[in-house]
Amino acid sequence: MNPINKFTSQGLVNLLGSTRKARIMSASAIFLAVCAFGAAGVAPLAPDAADLPVKSVSTTLELPNISAQIGALEQQESTEKYVHEERIRAGDTLAALMTRLGVEDDAAETFIKKDKVAKGVMQLKTGKKVQAQTDENGNLVWLRATVVDGKDIPVKNILVSRKGDGFVASEEAAKLERRVEMHTRTINSSSLYAATDASNDGAKLPDSVVRQIVEMFSTNIDFRSDLKRGDHFNVVYETFWQDGEFIRAGRILAGEFTNRGTTYQSVWFEDPSSNQGGGYYSFDGKSLKKAFLKSPLEFSRISSGFSMRVHPISGNWKAHKGIDFAAATGTPIRASGDGVVDFAGTQGGYGNLVVLKHWANYTTAYAHMSRFAPGLKKGSKVSQGDVIGYVGTTGWSTGAHLHYEFRVGGEAKDPNKLNVQAQAPLTAAELNRFKTVSGDMMHRFALLRPTNANASSLAAK
Repeated sequence: MNPINKFTSQGLVNLLGSTRKARIMSASAIFLAVCAFGAAGVAPLAPDAADLPVKSVSTTLELPNISAQIGALEQQESTEKYVHEERIRAGDTLAALMTRLGVEDDAAETFIKKDKVAKGVMQLKTGKKVQAQTDENGNLVWLRATVVDGKDIPVKNILVSRKGDGFVASEEAAKLERRVEMHTRTINSSSLYAATDASNDGAKLPDSVVRQIVEMFSTNIDFRSDLKRGDHFNVVYETFWQDGEFIRAGRILAGEFTNRGTTYQSVWFEDPSSNQGGGYYSFDGKSLKKAFLKSPLEFSRISSGFSMRVHPISGNWKAHKGIDFAAATGTPIRASGDGVVDFAGTQGGYGNLVVLKHWANYTTAYAHMSRFAPGLKKGSKVSQGDVIGYVGTTGWSTGAHLHYEFRVGGEAKDPNKLNVQAQAPLTAAELNRFKTVSGDMMHRFALLRPTNANASSLAAK
């Protein structure tokens, strides 16, 4: 081996030792040894076949700058940083947290207590992570923590960092990493929730995903009585993470449930170039969503149907071109279908009125509201189930109720006698994009089906 290679910076630490003192002493010894042998190297040449006299070649070797490399090691050692991670404990004080993080910096602690942004660290919930970087003397380099909302969802990150002789604090919206997870399960009892507990893949399906499974397939399966041993399902859903820690589960992207030999499938599709909101479709592109809610109110009773009646104020016999739902003042009113606000204001006997324009020539009207939902205005886009206002008794009304009208081409119709399509059909362009999404989900299901040797949980970013 060439002697020069022994002095490369790569192998210098291994050669000299692991501690600063050992490295300096070893380097000095090597330097003296090199000087003792001189700055010249002699390399004898082997005799040739003719047994010629041996010749020697002398060359000058350039010695490495030992002092400079020792200085570099000292500089590296003096700038080493240490990253610690701790979780907030019940009853924690800032001093206790800083001690566990290895921070021995009174100035940093004082800054966090007084700075408007930095003191948010002191309001963190039990169990939340805090990270800090210090130098070899325990001085704080930076500290980071995540603030969550009431549902334990990250809202923002707080960062405290050293700047010169002081500190600065900043905050930014929490950035979550989105992953797509795939799982398969077999029903071995009469309970869906039992099947969603940890299986061979070691993963328990989040309760929010189980609830979505029930909602997605409840029109075809009665989960209280229809399940039997051997039924199985595959599910693809999104999850959100921060710093490698699971935060929450999101929407189911596709589901496949086989119950008593019949398989039901559903895939989520949302076209960003379309005004239609996202929804679940069968794999042939037909919407599985009901076009309109049966009632814009969750809990109510019909006090007057679509029929002829005596008007409660005028006393005249006339057609009632809507459905009245009796409910207490302030009861939330939901949009019965996806649409855009076409009118929001006061209009004669309707009082406070909202009119939504849906696909094709369908519109719905909601009258006698006590007030509108915050931010609602003409042109606002709403999704089925969104709250658009609250029950009241404005306009020509004798008591708190919602007057609801379903209109086709501007003319009021009885919604109970109409056969309305589930939802606006996909256009040719939307259908092409849908096929790309559904094709990907079909491939994932193929990987998850029991006939596949890898029919276990898979995850992909």
